[in-house]
Amino acid sequence: MPVQRDPFKTQHGDEMYQERVYREQIKSENLYRKVLVEKETDLLIVSSKPFDDDQMVHGYRHVIESYIKRRPEFLGLVPISNDEFAPEIIKHMIEASRSAGVGPMATVAGAISHYVGEYLTSSEIMIENGGDIYLKSEKDKVISIYAGESPFSNQVGIKIKSEDTPIGICTSAGKVGHSLSYGNADAVVVISEDTLLADATATAIGNIVKTTEDIREGLEFGKSILGILGIVIIIDDELGAWGDIELVSVDE
Repeated sequence: MPVQRDPFKTQHGDEMYQERVYREQIKSENLYRKVLVEKETDLLIVSSKPFDDDQMVHGYRHVIESYIKRRPEFLGLVPISNDEFAPEIIKHMIEASRSAGVGPMATVAGAISHYVGEYLTSSEIMIENGGDIYLKSEKDKVISIYAGESPFSNQVGIKIKSEDTPIGICTSAGKVGHSLSYGNADAVVVISEDTLLADATATAIGNIVKTTEDIREGLEFGKSILGILGIVIIIDDELGAWGDIELVSVDE
């Protein structure tokens, strides 16, 4: 019997599961915490109300998988044309990926985080899916940047003000994790009110950054995309940043 390939792996590598060691640092006192895994989708859900609608995640995956069967080019690495008759999440993925010049599946992790987060009514919500985060909070938060072996890893964070949420914070890396990247960055973090756009742009910038000399080009590309609020690029012992963001020491 032929093996059915999980279409979600196309943009995110061939390993079904990789341990999310960085999750150990996520503080969630007095909040409900749940890990939900379905094939390649691996969500950490932290919220002020318990999450009990596991079928919702299955439903979003089913919509995406069904659309891929109908339109295989959705799996490609380049933008595709809009489809006015597609489900909302599909149209959103196509639009965000076109803005960043990548294939629709470059937005899949951000898409599921975003739509699950938008569905919940909790006052405190963090949906993390392979380094792509949808955040809604009544308190300021610091998002630590995991950047593999770089000396900046888990030492530098981005302060997110409560009034700026809900917001998407998405990460791509060429050296770390399971995301497909043609670059060599330890971490490319992009912030946008549109989590899918942040995800797509992080992928696009990650493809650009192969050496420290590419940091400026990556920042210039990212800031040219309407809707991007901030960017952080880390490669080896170099860091570049742009936008309305506040970098802080995680230790502090």
